[in-house]
Amino acid sequence: MNEETLEHVYQENLEERIIGYLAKICNFSYEKAMDVYYSSKLSDKIYLGKNGIQYLDYKVLVQILLETEKELLD
Repeated sequence: MNEETLEHVYQENLEERIIGYLAKICNFSYEKAMDVYYSSKLSDKIYLGKNGIQYLDYKVLVQILLETEKELLD
């Protein structure tokens, strides 16, 4: 596996963990958590790898999402 493939697999696993944790702590369905996550600015930052944000712990990333994008939680 090359570096690009490993990064892609890591990102997919990170997104799965974020969505699962978001569903758990907000009592959302998995589908609702997916919608919230993929509608967020955070998902774009992770996808683009801005400032290495994709290397933060998934629980920290969920807290960032909850604090900075409250409008998505309605």
